[in-house]
Amino acid sequence: MAPAWCHGVASVVGPMGLLVVLLVGGCATEEPPRFIKEPKDQIGVSGGVASFVCQATGDPKPRVTWNKKGKKVNSQRFETIEFDGSAGAVLRIQPLRTPRDENVYECVAQNSVGEITVHAKLTVLREDQLPPGFPNIDMGPQLKVVERTRTATMLCAASGNPDPEITWFKDFLPVDPSASDGRIKQLRSGALQIESSEETDQGKYECVATNSAGVRYSSPANLYVRELREVRRVAPRFSILPMSHEIMPGGNVNITCVAVGSPMPYVKWMQGAEDLTPEDDMPVGRNVLELTDVKDSANYTCVAMSSLGVIEAVAQITVKSLPKAPGTPVVTENTATSITITWDSGNPDPVSYYVIEYKSKSQDGPYQIKEDITTTRYSIGGLSPNSEYEIWVSAVNSIGQGPPSESVVTRTGEQAPASAPRNVQARMLSATTMIIQWEEPVEPNGLIRGYRVYYTMEPEHPVGNWQKHNVDDSLLTTVGSLLEDETYTVRVLAFTSVGDGPLSDPIQVKTQQGVPGQPMNFRAEAKSETSIGLSWSPPRQESIIKYELLFREGDHGREVGRTFDPATAFVVDDLKPNTEYAFRLAARSPQGLGAFTSVVRQRTLQSISPKNFKVKMIMKTAVLLSWEFPDSYHSPTPYKIQYNGLTLDVDGRTTKKLITHLKPNTFYNFVLTNRGSSLGGLQQTVTAWTAFNLLSSKPSVTPKPDSEGYIVVYLPDGQSPVPVQNYFIVMVPLRKSRGGQFLTPLGSPEEMDLEELIQDIARLQRRSLRHSRQLEAPRPYIAARFSVLPPTFHPGDQKQYGGFDNRGLEPGHRYVLFVLALLQKSEPTFAASPFSDPFQLDNPDPQPIVDGEEGLIWVIGPVLAVVFIVCIVIAILLYKNKPDSKRKDSEPRTKCLLNNADLAPHHPKDPVEMRRINFQTPGMLSHPPIPIADMAEHTERLKANDSLKLSQEYESIDPGQQFTWEHSNLEVNKPKNRYANVIAYDHSRVILQPIEGIVGSDYINANYVDGYRRQNAYIATQGPLPETFGDFWRMVWEQRSATIVMMTRLEEKSRIKCDQYWPNRGTETYGFIQVTLLDTIELATFCVRTFSLHKNGSSEKREVRQFQFTAWPDHGVPEYPTPFLAFLRRVKTCNPPDAGPIVVHCSAGVGRTGCFIVIDAMLERIKPEKTVDVYGHVTLMRSQRNYMVQTEDQYSFIHEALLEAVGCGNTEVPARSLYAYIQKLTQVEPGEHVTGMELEFKRLANSKAHTSRFISANLPCNKFKNRLVNIMPYESTRVCLQPIRGVEGSDYINASFIDGYRQQKAYIATQGPLAETTEDFWRMLWENNSTIVVMLTKLREMGREKCHQYWPAERSARYQYFVVDPMAEYNMPQYILREFKVTDARDGQSRTVRQFQFTDWPEQGVPKSGEGFIDFIGQVHKTKEQFGQDGPISVHCSAGVGRTGVFITLSIVLERMRYEGVVDIFQTVKMLRTQRPAMVQMEDEYQFCYQAALEYLGSFDHYAT
Repeated sequence: MAPAWCHGVASVVGPMGLLVVLLVGGCATEEPPRFIKEPKDQIGVSGGVASFVCQATGDPKPRVTWNKKGKKVNSQRFETIEFDGSAGAVLRIQPLRTPRDENVYECVAQNSVGEITVHAKLTVLREDQLPPGFPNIDMGPQLKVVERTRTATMLCAASGNPDPEITWFKDFLPVDPSASDGRIKQLRSGALQIESSEETDQGKYECVATNSAGVRYSSPANLYVRELREVRRVAPRFSILPMSHEIMPGGNVNITCVAVGSPMPYVKWMQGAEDLTPEDDMPVGRNVLELTDVKDSANYTCVAMSSLGVIEAVAQITVKSLPKAPGTPVVTENTATSITITWDSGNPDPVSYYVIEYKSKSQDGPYQIKEDITTTRYSIGGLSPNSEYEIWVSAVNSIGQGPPSESVVTRTGEQAPASAPRNVQARMLSATTMIIQWEEPVEPNGLIRGYRVYYTMEPEHPVGNWQKHNVDDSLLTTVGSLLEDETYTVRVLAFTSVGDGPLSDPIQVKTQQGVPGQPMNFRAEAKSETSIGLSWSPPRQESIIKYELLFREGDHGREVGRTFDPATAFVVDDLKPNTEYAFRLAARSPQGLGAFTSVVRQRTLQSISPKNFKVKMIMKTAVLLSWEFPDSYHSPTPYKIQYNGLTLDVDGRTTKKLITHLKPNTFYNFVLTNRGSSLGGLQQTVTAWTAFNLLSSKPSVTPKPDSEGYIVVYLPDGQSPVPVQNYFIVMVPLRKSRGGQFLTPLGSPEEMDLEELIQDIARLQRRSLRHSRQLEAPRPYIAARFSVLPPTFHPGDQKQYGGFDNRGLEPGHRYVLFVLALLQKSEPTFAASPFSDPFQLDNPDPQPIVDGEEGLIWVIGPVLAVVFIVCIVIAILLYKNKPDSKRKDSEPRTKCLLNNADLAPHHPKDPVEMRRINFQTPGMLSHPPIPIADMAEHTERLKANDSLKLSQEYESIDPGQQFTWEHSNLEVNKPKNRYANVIAYDHSRVILQPIEGIVGSDYINANYVDGYRRQNAYIATQGPLPETFGDFWRMVWEQRSATIVMMTRLEEKSRIKCDQYWPNRGTETYGFIQVTLLDTIELATFCVRTFSLHKNGSSEKREVRQFQFTAWPDHGVPEYPTPFLAFLRRVKTCNPPDAGPIVVHCSAGVGRTGCFIVIDAMLERIKPEKTVDVYGHVTLMRSQRNYMVQTEDQYSFIHEALLEAVGCGNTEVPARSLYAYIQKLTQVEPGEHVTGMELEFKRLANSKAHTSRFISANLPCNKFKNRLVNIMPYESTRVCLQPIRGVEGSDYINASFIDGYRQQKAYIATQGPLAETTEDFWRMLWENNSTIVVMLTKLREMGREKCHQYWPAERSARYQYFVVDPMAEYNMPQYILREFKVTDARDGQSRTVRQFQFTDWPEQGVPKSGEGFIDFIGQVHKTKEQFGQDGPISVHCSAGVGRTGVFITLSIVLERMRYEGVVDIFQTVKMLRTQRPAMVQMEDEYQFCYQAALEYLGSFDHYAT
């Protein structure tokens, strides 16, 4: 306010006039600031706008500024707009943020006279906090173009309670209509009317609605004022509309927009509210928007405006975008074998998953890849210690994989060395001082800080009691003060900062000056049945004059000595075959004999000579010889074949040899000598005349095709002085080299292994015409047979010659051919022409012949009759000369290892065998059935080299997709297919009884699949869809199926895999079938539901069981086949023998469904055949339903499951037969020295866990938490604690989740806590809601700590976050029950934890009777049912595997006995061992499980009551 004294003084008249004048003059010249517009408090909305207006007057004119907390406002969202020559300022905040913008803002007006301040408070509410009456803009202003001098009206309407007042802002400043001489008015509606518009009216207008509840701003709208033109007036319209485009990321695009009108409209581009065309450069009529390097999808609006209106059109630019590179990974944790990284997604749009690529910087090798990572944090495990790694992350979306992030380089931590120092040697410097030397370990795992030398004269004592000598980082040391004439044993280890590595093998040193050290690297290798070769490196000693060798037969034979001159190898002869010998070696110098090496053992080779040495095939320049070995024989030692003074070595594992480069029409004598010299070895002899030299010239290929487009080959003269039975034309497709060049065959056809072709000739009478047209892998085949050789031949003319298909040539493939003559001799004798030159079909267009099989049969019938006799003769010869059915590594892959002639008499009822006889694919030929005795070796071979052979075998299986699927393709049936590409072949589909008047009602996506010796044993189908529920149940009814196998969960990875086609409770009707749920049994890995089915209009009711396997993981296949095999046994037990096909489905009904069927069929086959034929059965299935066995992983899983089933046999026993079964187990097995029980227990140990399965347990920060170094949890089943920020390894405890009979993770098996893991133990109980603890040990046994006392006895104790109060203790005859109240100090929650400590387990061995332990198990489970939370029962002994394993095994076995009446101790323990190693550790514990189960049988009401 103006100070009052100025005016008052100015009115005084009188003698003080001078003073008056002075004072008045002072007032006129200077005046402090005063506000003429003061800002008001405002309530805004988050994301909206707030404006505070402040204006002052004074003399001199004041300057107005805005402050916040005494400082000038400064932020991108805060803008100060000055007006009235800086005497006014608007503070505009946009967009508003809560709570950070809530504040008191100060407007400061300042001139040279003074400074004044006024405050305004801003409150910001979120949309969800707005009071009911908060203003709303119902209609805001729109973009407008007006001609100068005309009236423009900007509309605005708002609502609220109380009614809001409307004001306007232009270019962020308040509009004051009173200052415009009436030209600008605000109408009562709120609209702003501008008459006689001028250029200065052009700008951005906002309307603001204000009431007591708050303030809301409209979106801004532009007003354009243009020059007046007197022309014909036409409103604007688009003559070229902007087009939408789809582009790749980083692409460029131009969008053209053209508008016409009169006056011609201005055209501009906008993106959202942002103008892309500059105001002062707006084109008329046409505007091209040039977008370059477009990264994101967006909508662009073309706006055309004239004084007659505004029109808009939108163009959509869609970027087909790969994901962006994630942020550079940040390393959050390094251990010796793992690196944990986090990264920023870097992608606003959804990412399917991330891919991590990483590579060791020190080793040249491929990048390792981890895929399917759905979080932005990941631990890469299994790395090498102390190694530098470079890591990249990229993102994957539906389009593909984006670019990688910047890489991060980091080093793993050190670890103790993984190997011992190498080449440790010692020798005497003087009589009492030795020098010891060594080399660095192969795997130092870090910087070697030093070495420790252990030495002793009493090596039988523990190494801890030996004398020690520490060495800094040197590779040699001396040890003095030794006793003379003694033998010392020396071992060395290396250590890093983390710990000690393993000890080197012991060496011996004699303390006698001048005697040599121990010979190094002493090794033995069998040379023959009677000799063993020894090799070594000499000790570092110049003056060795002799070596002394001592050896003995076995452990107790008499030791024999040999002395010989200095050397590094020696052969010991005249030994017994197949006998183990023990060897020791020492060096002698003039001063005396040095120390002997440790004992090395080696067995001489077995003396076995091959049998049945014979000539298998004779040609002009080659002879094929074969022989056999006994089944048990495996030896790589070579044999010799001698002929004409030449000697060939043959690998000891092969059973045939092709001898080449012989002379035609010559007599040869072949001698097969087993190992050793030609004199000492056993010899077998065969003789052969090579064939006459006919067909000596090569077939000649014409350079150009004939008029019909066929290649013409002129055949050589077939004249022969000896009778020729038949001529065959053999086509050889050429293989390609890696560079894509065709490889021309070297040498003569007689150097090929023609055995398989000869078998094709023999198989002709059983060969189907359909098969001979099947697509085969490129291998030689017979295209024609003639009794007289014609002068010319057309390869690939698709005709038949003598029962063989001259099949069409594959375009782009190159071939050679040759002629093979079969001579009329008593032995199979052939002559081959040389290879022709290569030829290929360049313009492939021969029309395939329509399949006129019947017509062909009339042609071939008589020909076959002629051929038949010849073939029978050859078949008999081949049958007699049946090749060894065992696969040998070194044999060529093409050999037919199991001759089909052998299978014919078997049982042609088996569909797979029928297929092997009739529709043999090339793959089936080279993959015969595998005897179960060879199963383990076969599987190991498939899995070697990262499953290379398995991959090749799987890829070679015929996909079998040459059949029609017209019914699946009918429009009416397409919605009944869950997946568009998984269809039902017409020839094998399940045909439903059609419903009258409904097209397609006979269709369901399901196919019959054959089993072992049973056609249509299964129906493979997709997971039913809601529209096919009725069809599915109709199929089950019509097929009289009693069993449904479901191999999926309804939802996996948030995707629907199958719809629920059964009722949750009661009865539902699906189509014509009423389905009633009778019973549901949910077990840990599968679920059994029993339904009653009733068909409308029928009086019959049927029972159907559905078995749902719930333990198949979302990704890949189960880690172990044990749960799956248990599931399969349950299915087989319950399926009635007279029922219809078993209905099997997963989601698509091909992958897991195929696994189930193959494994079941093979287990059926094993019983009578003792062989498995996975390859054959998968091939057969694929000819009945597409894609059966969908992935290589599944193919591998089938082998693992069969291997386990073969290895473990059936150990399930009906409870009533348990006593007899135990009696049998306690007997000594015939031919063995041990009981059946011992053998069964040993079989458990066959599947050892790979070390890669323990990751966290092996980290240096966790090793001390393991009570025993060899008992650790697997990574996949370990109990993970919630990590504590900044504490490495804080998520680790030595504990594993174990499945119960009915429930997954029903138990936690853990070790007895150590003092340093007690806090983790209580944390584990709390985090997993485990309120029952079973303790199966005393704190100390046999004088050692078995478990730390982890509970308080008297008063409460605190363990990290948890306060544990002892509440009660009950001493029972066999156990102590303690009750504790556990409180989480962080939030005050409490729980009761009960601990059952079993006190009757003896310190050694097992309890005499199982009865007390069974009572104890019952008591624990009863308490759990009564008081227990949902969490698991935690069980521990000392290491958490032995007695703990017994407790959990019996809990499962006894419950299963009650429900199913069967017992399977072996499989139960096996299943536990897949979840924690060594469960049920000792054989006496295993036997105790049987004993307790038997005792339980006598008291069947134990904890059932």
